[in-house]
Amino acid sequence: STKAGYTMWDGPYGDWGSRKYLISSLDQSLKRMGLEYVDIFYHHRPDPETPLQETMKALDHVVRQGKALYVGLSNYPAELARKAIDILNDLGTPCVIHQPKYSMFERAPEARLLDVLKEKGVGCIPFSPLAGGQLTNRYLHGIPQDSRAASGSQFLNPDQLTEEKRLKVVALNALAESRGQKLSQMALAWVLRHDAVTSVLIGASKTSQIDDAVGMLENRQFSAQELATIDDILNRSN
Repeated sequence: STKAGYTMWDGPYGDWGSRKYLISSLDQSLKRMGLEYVDIFYHHRPDPETPLQETMKALDHVVRQGKALYVGLSNYPAELARKAIDILNDLGTPCVIHQPKYSMFERAPEARLLDVLKEKGVGCIPFSPLAGGQLTNRYLHGIPQDSRAASGSQFLNPDQLTEEKRLKVVALNALAESRGQKLSQMALAWVLRHDAVTSVLIGASKTSQIDDAVGMLENRQFSAQELATIDDILNRSN
């Protein structure tokens, strides 16, 4: 798969969702990868300056050209996602997947988006399910010197790791241990608990992280009490 949504070059058509940007960025990606087509081409974020119809027709166009087999969306809020999905259906190139940012610390998709995707029969593969590493045992005792947060990563700002949030992580970690899991495994299982969620994206810099993620499959179930405890931890203020 490949994704349009990052600045490719300077100027008004080097970003966002115009027909020129989408088609040109995919052409450049295919050339760099040495491929004739990708399985899924995602539009990464809605463009407030480009009509939704233009963006969706461009996605339909690349499928009809054979440069992508399917199309997906990412970071589209519920009602805009509904409109985009309906346009793609009318064009004859259905949206097969949506990638929202979703984790215990980012629950916005629960408001309406997951219901829209379930209603429309569109798959859902959340990204950042570990909240940039916050939902791991990495930050139980603060910010280690060799951590992502300490390195100034664009994906995790030290300001996000407040003492209030750290205490929530400690409580969540204790619950995960009672389930015989690492916190990261419980966090992945929690995202997958929702029946609108198809799969989940993980990022790994070492094979042990992949092993940990796969280990989550040994306990994907939550009791009503466990879910209530998680909600209580996430909603508490210190």
